[in-house]
Amino acid sequence: MDEEAITIKLTRDQAFVLSDWLHQVMFQSDDLEGIVHDRAVWSPIHTISGSLDTSLSEIFMHDYGPRLEAAKDRLRTHLYGEDDQGNNGESW
Repeated sequence: MDEEAITIKLTRDQAFVLSDWLHQVMFQSDDLEGIVHDRAVWSPIHTISGSLDTSLSEIFMHDYGPRLEAAKDRLRTHLYGEDDQGNNGESW
């Protein structure tokens, strides 16, 4: 098996939003099995989640919620433009 590491680069906002989503799927909703049927995929998911958790100071800040929403807004604006959230106003 080839064990050469792969590097993935994310902006801080992307990392923060992905970290929150992974936490919700893996720990709050306990729905990882419903989303990812092949347990082999869980290994990289857990690795990515752990890497994000150790890299992001935002996840420990008292104003986590407002920071997360601001990061989501910036990402939506970057993807869809100022006035279009691209998801009918629903949160990610």
